Amino acid sequence: MADAPAPLAAARAGAGAGFWRRAWRHPSFAVGALLTAALALAALLSLVWSPYPPAEIDIPNKLAPPGAAHWLGTDSLGRDIASQLLVGSQNSIVVGVVAVGIGLVLGVALGCLAAAHAAAGGRWVDELVMRGCDFTFAFPALLTAIMLTAIYGPGLLMSIVAIGIFNVPVFARIARGSAQVVWAREFVTAARAAGKGPWRITLDHVLPNIASPLVVQASISFATAILAEAALSYLGLGTQPPQPSWGRMLNEAQTQMFQAPLLALWPGLAIMASVLGLNLLGDGLRDLLDPKLSRRR
Repeated sequence: MADAPAPLAAARAGAGAGFWRRAWRHPSFAVGALLTAALALAALLSLVWSPYPPAEIDIPNKLAPPGAAHWLGTDSLGRDIASQLLVGSQNSIVVGVVAVGIGLVLGVALGCLAAAHAAAGGRWVDELVMRGCDFTFAFPALLTAIMLTAIYGPGLLMSIVAIGIFNVPVFARIARGSAQVVWAREFVTAARAAGKGPWRITLDHVLPNIASPLVVQASISFATAILAEAALSYLGLGTQPPQPSWGRMLNEAQTQMFQAPLLALWPGLAIMASVLGLNLLGDGLRDLLDPKLSRRR
């Protein structure tokens, strides 16, 4: 009996290795993972190094073309574009992680609460949570950010709060729908017959079985959060100067479109690559974590 855990650990290790072999053969997952890793590495690199201080103004070298001194050129104030892109990636990571984390924690808790209450024969909690989600959907992240900035002023924190609030009903609906399917399974019925309470069943049986769709939605919501933060910064509601932001770089570049079109190209490519990578990663995870789809590969 003492040796029983060893075969189990070996089986788990083999299953993990098999998953990663299938994952890297999946083109969507592989491309998405590489693009997402590039975003993370850029943010980590900018914490310790950047070619120039991102807010350093060098008027004599303004609108310089790409070259050895400035790899991607400079903007209308002589600030290095490559440095701004690197440091600006930090904001995208922070907004994505915190905003999705808010939506994930609160949304999953509300969704599981609604499903557990409905499984016990109640309806009012389920109705209250779902009608609250419908009400929140009536206020998109952009509109919520406008309302918050009108009260508290613009800033990165307001962007995170607005995007996080919008993510809550998204995760609540997914958690509720997936949890209701699990509550109808035989092993949950057996757990209830054994005397387990609803929250013990939720922790032991429901959450492990709904983790896959939540992980997929988290990667997709991460991409949406990056895009929303760029839009808010473009409108002047997000990250404020002198902190670099991809969205604000686009806003500043629009006045120089004919004189220096590359100023809009670089932040646009950064946003596109990040959002594309996370969406491809989410699509790949969906295929790999869905048993029906994974058996076809």
